[in-house]
Amino acid sequence: MNGSPPSEPDVRPCTARSHALEQLRQDITTCRSCSRLVAWREHVARHKVRRFQTETYWGRPVPGFGDPQARLLIIGLAPAAHGGNRTGRIFTGDRSGDWLFRALHRAGFANQPTSIHREDGLQLTDSYLCAAVRCAPPDNRPLPEEADTCLPFLVREMGLLPKVRVIVALGQFAFEQTLKALRQQGKLLPKPKPRFAHDARYELESGITLLGSYHPSQQNTLTGRLTEPMLDAIFTTARHILDSHAIAPTDAGATPAG
Repeated sequence: MNGSPPSEPDVRPCTARSHALEQLRQDITTCRSCSRLVAWREHVARHKVRRFQTETYWGRPVPGFGDPQARLLIIGLAPAAHGGNRTGRIFTGDRSGDWLFRALHRAGFANQPTSIHREDGLQLTDSYLCAAVRCAPPDNRPLPEEADTCLPFLVREMGLLPKVRVIVALGQFAFEQTLKALRQQGKLLPKPKPRFAHDARYELESGITLLGSYHPSQQNTLTGRLTEPMLDAIFTTARHILDSHAIAPTDAGATPAG
């Protein structure tokens, strides 16, 4: 047969994005910009709680993880002192993560309902998980200047996840930081400014839907402020939105987007 052989698919954009995500992870894990957070995360890593005395703590900033092709982005507050700060993976090894990953598994975004350590086989599908602040803060309360210092990491991460169509912000702090990151990306936000509430939903002009959810902290789960059905409902909504994107034609006569 004459003619040139079919060309190989161009994977350069995906490869470049993977390299950029890896560089971002390295930049996050080596950051020492906030002296208070550096001192606290390293103090916790040295002076362990009794139940984790035999473990080696991560004790560094915690990067995001998940599917680089994700259409769902979940943003939390910060690593827990004896969760992500110990295991090196956000929401891993703490009770908030127990709640979150059960919900993600039930909604089809995770291959298993548990997250114990970085090598436990957990994989996220069509979803990516990160935090607004990457170091464990004292009393789970980052200072405003610490949040501002960490914000460029979130902006970069969001920019490297171009397929995201739904963002779930876990808690008011993550919700507010998400709005700041979207503004820095040049995204147009609704007026009046979106306000946080559980099950709040905002359609942004950029084609992204922002959902608010109570954070699955023990403060919320042990008091009944957040229940498992309430958290499930958030990710059911996210799933329905993504499914509607998948079947909506891009224009007249076009095939459904996949």
